[in-house]
Order: sequence, then C-alpha cells, then structure tokens
Amino acid sequence: MSIVRKRSASHKTYIPSNARDNQYLLAEFAVTNELIQLISPNNAIKSSQTYFNFYQQLSELLFALSDQFEINSSLFIANDKLVRVRYSQEMHQWQTSQQILFYYDPKNHQLQNSFFDANIRAKKISLLLLATGDDIRLNSAIFHDKVRNMLQALKAKLTLADNDIRLRDHQHITYDVFAKNKGYINTQAHKLRPVAKRYLSQNVTLPTNHSAMTYAVINIEINNRILKLVDIDPHSADPYNPLYTYLTDAFTLVAKRYNLNNGALIANGLVPIVRHSLHEIVSKIGELQMLGYNPEQSPCGLISKWQADELVNNVQLIFVATKDNVDEYGFGKFANQIEQAMRLMATELEIPQNKDELILRFHQHVAYNI
Repeated sequence: MSIVRKRSASHKTYIPSNARDNQYLLAEFAVTNELIQLISPNNAIKSSQTYFNFYQQLSELLFALSDQFEINSSLFIANDKLVRVRYSQEMHQWQTSQQILFYYDPKNHQLQNSFFDANIRAKKISLLLLATGDDIRLNSAIFHDKVRNMLQALKAKLTLADNDIRLRDHQHITYDVFAKNKGYINTQAHKLRPVAKRYLSQNVTLPTNHSAMTYAVINIEINNRILKLVDIDPHSADPYNPLYTYLTDAFTLVAKRYNLNNGALIANGLVPIVRHSLHEIVSKIGELQMLGYNPEQSPCGLISKWQADELVNNVQLIFVATKDNVDEYGFGKFANQIEQAMRLMATELEIPQNKDELILRFHQHVAYNI
C-alpha cells in the first residue's frame, strides 16, 4: 500500500496555496457582409463612423446575453488585435499596435466594455469572457458550460452556421517557485489533469476534435547580479552575446537534466505566443514571437532567440508538453520536472531563492469550433 502511495504521489505537484488561478474564454467569428446586413441593414457606408451602429448593436447583444447567462465580465473587441489577459490587483487595459491586454483580479473585478474603431471594418469579432469569483479552477467547467450555452444562443440570433465560432478556453496557475524557501509552507496537491478529463468528471463534455495545449512560462529578471556572471564588452558590436550564450547553456543543461526536450528561451524583447500547430513554427510577427507546436508529435527540441546587441529586462523560458509528458494522472510529473529544472538553474545563476521570486505560469488551453 505504501508503494502505491509513493507511486501516486510522484504524479502530483504541490503548488503554494497562495497561487493565483485565472480563466478566460475567447470566442471569435468573422465579420461578413451577411452579418453586417443582419445587424445593421441601414449601415451608413459614407458616414464618419461607418460601423458604429453595427458594433454597438453586437456589443449590446453580447452584454444582454451575458446578463441572461450570469456571466459577470464580458468584453466586445473588434480591432483584430491579439487578446491577452493577466492578473493585477488594479483593473486596467492597454493596447499596442498588435495587442490588447487586460489586467484584472477575478476575485474583485467585474466589467462589461467594448473596444472598436467605428471607421474600420474588422476581420473578426472577439468576445472575451472572464471568470470571476473564488475557486476559479474548481468552477472552471461550470463557467465553460455557461459560456458555451451563451454562445449557442448568440449563434442562433446571428444565424451563424456550424463551426463559425471558434472558442478557446485559457487557464493558468501562477506562483513563485521559491515560495517554500521564503517560509510559505502551505501547499495544494494537483494532478493537473487534462482539461477535457477534468471537465468530464463534472459532466461537461468537450468535442472529440478539440485541440489542447499545456505549457509553462518562467520569467527570469536580468539584474546586475546576473550581468556580473559574464564578461560584457560595451564597445563590442554584440556586447550581450556572452550573457545570452551563458543563459542558453544553463537552460539547455537543466532542461536535459530533467528530460524536458520541448522548449524555448526568448530574450529578444518579443512577446512569446504559444499556439497549437500541426507543424513546428518559429516566426517573428512584429512584436510577437510565434511558437507553434504539435503536442501529439515527438519533441521539437530546444531553441533560443536573442538579440545580441540589446539588453532585455527579462528572459522567458518556455516548456511545452507533448504526449510523452502526460500520463494517466495528468501533467503533475511534468510540472515537477520543470520546478526541479528551475531550482537547478537558480543554482547555476546564483539566484538567492530565499529573497528573489521566480514566477512560473502553468498554462492549459483547449479550443474547438462551436
């Protein structure tokens, strides 16, 4: 019996109980001539705000349905920008040329708002539904089901065809790997089951053809202490090449030590975006570093992207799970391997674990067409 317990325990990961849970769902559908005609048949093509009525009517429909299905936070977005969501004690939003970012605390914030340019016809409509309240992970299946039912109602009102709406469910747990070193000993055991399996246990079934991604992102701040680990020649054409080479060597060392064979080190100032893809993709699109992986295939290996003549504020390490990283229990063992690798890397980089934070964000995503 003790052997069984030990074997089972190795597939659990113990996450600090002060970890933050987030969940948001993003639904997208195309803007078509038929949709514009349905919503705003008298659309003033030559008006100074050509699409105002169209966007306004759609956003009001979203908010009305959100209230009907008891979804407290919903946002209407029609600017074709990449939507990203992060935790913050203060609610705020900001945009770049390619991104629109929302910061909020699911325990304290609720909002309904719309973002669009009335003069521009967007390619798609994005509906962002934010989970709110306590026990986000525990209630994630219930929230997913609420959103899906709301989208079915929206689909009927807009007379959209099957598969016209793409739904993405994003969940992540964020915590300090070194929490225990700072005296925080309270933890919660997680098996980190795949989303579909976790939902099924609560009688919420996902389509069999859904796609799923699991990965972790770790931020390492580049401070003076790390800079002093290498010799940097400020007069060189590529002064930070020694730094990034050193970090890449350490990253490769710890990843291989703990059998983590699918990942990336990003130190070029770009925002890494991990996506499900049938084929491996590593491409730069403006301010974004796109990383496409197929979790059903063998590991793609480890890559590093840096700009040797520029010093970044932080380096981001990414570990992506494949079919080899999940077992009958879930991704708990995978999470433990990542944490062990990060502790070893902290030793290599001489990071004081009782003082500095090493923030790990563990992502689980699913996507399918409504």
